[in-house]
Amino acid sequence: MRTRYRRKWTAPLAMLACGALMLSGCAEFDNTAAGQKFTPVNPPSPEVPPQVGPGGEAGDSGPGRGNGPNQTPTPVPPPQGCKDFDKSVIATCLDTVAAVAAIPGDGTAPSALAGERKSGRILLAAAEKDPADWATVPVDGSGDGGLTSLALSPGFAEDQLVFAYITTPTDNRVVRLAKGQAPKPVLTGIPKGATGNRGAIGTDAKGALLVATGDAGNPGLAADPASLAGKVLRVDTSGKPAAGNPTPGSAVFSTGVHSPGGICRDQTGSRLWLTDRLADKDVLYRLRGGQPLTTPAWSWTDKPGVAGCADFVGATGYLTVTTSIAGNLQNLPVTPDGAVTGKPNVFMDGKVGKPPKTFGRLSAMSMVNPQVALAGTVNKDGGTPVSSDDRVVIITPSASSGGGGKD
Repeated sequence: MRTRYRRKWTAPLAMLACGALMLSGCAEFDNTAAGQKFTPVNPPSPEVPPQVGPGGEAGDSGPGRGNGPNQTPTPVPPPQGCKDFDKSVIATCLDTVAAVAAIPGDGTAPSALAGERKSGRILLAAAEKDPADWATVPVDGSGDGGLTSLALSPGFAEDQLVFAYITTPTDNRVVRLAKGQAPKPVLTGIPKGATGNRGAIGTDAKGALLVATGDAGNPGLAADPASLAGKVLRVDTSGKPAAGNPTPGSAVFSTGVHSPGGICRDQTGSRLWLTDRLADKDVLYRLRGGQPLTTPAWSWTDKPGVAGCADFVGATGYLTVTTSIAGNLQNLPVTPDGAVTGKPNVFMDGKVGKPPKTFGRLSAMSMVNPQVALAGTVNKDGGTPVSSDDRVVIITPSASSGGGGKD
């Protein structure tokens, strides 16, 4: 029987500092929200402040730590079986956590529903507790399909319902379920292919579901108005086209999706974002109803495998993106109007920080509150897992993270 390391959550949450490492992403900006053209500048390389873990494990000069200003920070011990000594970890020994839905709270004891892509198992992951079975959804986990996204109902506090994007033997679909109950279909018939089966679910500020669907391995379907593949769909909780859609009676909110990683938004819903993977690059889109996804807000030509995202712009000035191939976090500097103003800072890559930290391949990310998010790892899906993988981890970028790079 698997056991987990129990720890008391008593210290402040982590402030993860961005490094000065810059990607070679292409300079393809969409600054229409700012109403002005982006002018590149050449700022000095930002200093790299120390990475500080939630328990002060890096750079803490408290009693007994031996981490004074001129001393080397004490590294976190490696995992021992399912015991993980990094206090950013709240759940261990799961299998390919491709879906995370954080439960809102004050962040002092964060929790989330975590979905395993291949098994369809959903568990409640919470700080200070062992993961607990919540429900299981039958899925076809072959290829890139399976359980690939979770979202809490807009009325979760009252109805305790959760929406999941899954692959079945015949299609991709959105289902609705409650704890311990069988899933009920909400939106079915989304085309299935050998690839392109990933989907992402989010909610907008008006209580509608936003569903990003893959192109089922056929890029032409993304532009086909008759297909549900390769779209961002906006539906109500029963799966019908939501009121206020660009075309009344149609569920289509935007077209041009290929292999979505995640949907995220700010607290007011004024900024909506989608990460996507194209054949030649990974991209971040600003979502606007009725507008096709043609010009990314940012592009990565090195294809790090963009996955989840979290809009921390109000608290930090950054949009944070997880990557499931490069295995790092990337902070994109973004204005309140939603304009990307420079290259992303890369951190949690095992190179930046004192000591450097990495959790390996990261997948879905979901916000607990405007300054705290949770993410899953997918190291058992092509990565290099440690004994405590796969995990659910806390993501808390520092408000003093370094500046953006030049164009």
